[in-house]
Amino acid sequence: MDVVVYTTPTCPYCQQAKDYLRQHGVPFVERDVAADPAAGAELVRLTRQRGVPVITGDGQVIVGFNRPALDRLVEAVKANRPSLGLSVADASKIALQQGRVPVFGAYVGRVRPGSPAERMGIAAGDVITQLNVRPVRNAADVEQALAALQPGSRVTVVFQRGERELKTEVSL
Repeated sequence: MDVVVYTTPTCPYCQQAKDYLRQHGVPFVERDVAADPAAGAELVRLTRQRGVPVITGDGQVIVGFNRPALDRLVEAVKANRPSLGLSVADASKIALQQGRVPVFGAYVGRVRPGSPAERMGIAAGDVITQLNVRPVRNAADVEQALAALQPGSRVTVVFQRGERELKTEVSL
C-alpha cells in the first residue's frame, strides 16, 4: 500500500504527521506542494482545498493531523505488511536490565507458534543483528526492514544465540 503525505516545508503539522508515521514504521512518499505544482494540483483534486498535511493511503484521504484516522491507517498498513511473528525489544536495554554488557540488535522476547520466525528456528532470547543484509541496531530497525517487504518476499536473518552467530532464511 502506498502512503503519500502532501506537505509544505513550513508546516509544523506536516512534520508531526511524518514523525508519527515514521515512529509506527509506515513508509511514505512526501510530496511538497510548495515546490511541485503537480502535487499541489493533485492535492486540490483530492480534497478541494490547499491545506496541508494531507495523507492518502488505503483508500483514505486524511486532512490535517487527525490522530484517530492516522491510527486506522497505521493499522491497515500493518495488516497488509508481512510479519515474522515475533516480539522484539532493544537488545541494549534488555542487556542492561540483566546486568550484562549492552549489545546492539533486537532482542527476541516471544515467537508466535507456526510463524515464519518459528520456522526459521528463531527463539526467545536470540538477538537479531541483521535482516536482509541491513544491520539491526534496535527493535525499530526490524520494523523498518519489514515495512519495506511485500508478501512472498524472501527474508534472511542473522542472529546471535549465546556465543554463536546463526543465519536463516524464509519466504513470507
